[in-house]
Amino acid sequence: MRWKARRLNEKGLALKAQGRWEEAVTCYEAAIRASPDWAVPWFNLGLVYKHQRQWESSFRFNRKALELDPRDEAARWNLGIAATALGDWPTARYAWRGFGMKIPDGKGPIDENFGMIPIRIQPMAVSEVVWAVRLDPARAMLDSVPLPESHRRWRDLVLNDGEPKGYRVWNGSEVPVLEEIELLAPSSFNTFAVEMSCEKPEHRDALLQTLNQLDEVRAEDWTANVRFICKACSEGRPHAHHSQGTSASAGEWQRDRRLGVAARNAERIRPALDQWSSCGFGSVLSCTHTVCAPDTVA
Repeated sequence: MRWKARRLNEKGLALKAQGRWEEAVTCYEAAIRASPDWAVPWFNLGLVYKHQRQWESSFRFNRKALELDPRDEAARWNLGIAATALGDWPTARYAWRGFGMKIPDGKGPIDENFGMIPIRIQPMAVSEVVWAVRLDPARAMLDSVPLPESHRRWRDLVLNDGEPKGYRVWNGSEVPVLEEIELLAPSSFNTFAVEMSCEKPEHRDALLQTLNQLDEVRAEDWTANVRFICKACSEGRPHAHHSQGTSASAGEWQRDRRLGVAARNAERIRPALDQWSSCGFGSVLSCTHTVCAPDTVA
């Protein structure tokens, strides 16, 4: 009774759009009972459980949808995401290879380098876009030092979706923004906010260079790098009215600056901060612990 299944599936879609998830699930399940060989309600159930981060259920329903319709690329992709979240690497490899991706053989995680990718972390909260190294189609390691409000850290490992939600430019080429689904493995690094003051960009550059030459330290100038843009531009292509970025990037040098520094502890970076200050380039006003690694007590 495909007609009945279609009606129930459409009702489930309408309920899901209203945020009535449990009622939507009931409709999809009824649609499956009415037409168990129709892939669509199986996929829609898998999608609901993906949104709810119920990975075993999402895996099961997307796999069934793909069995019923091997051409369903969305089911294949969501199966790959669920398999990655569960650490089922054989199934993840199977899913990604179905898209023609060159995935190496192996039994463990797919730790390749698919290039730099912008990731929107905490998309339902602060929604910050940072750069990350894409290890496989569904995992990325954060390479930027996120702002404290995101509660993310340099080298956090995140699960990411595959649908483009905006675009940014990397080395002259446009690349899609992908959204974080959840944090897979927290980093062991802490985040420090360094308030400093200097008269010239080259003095700031000297401090950044000194910090970034240290092992297991990453430093960025948040004052220069952070841009606050509207939702339409963030999820599309940033337009000319955002080209000025922050006040510091508008042309006139801003002496008071805020750096984001990732390190295991403050003792790792304090000598570099003291050395820079002693050279007369400027002054470090404060170094504040803003985001703690999971095993760190602030």
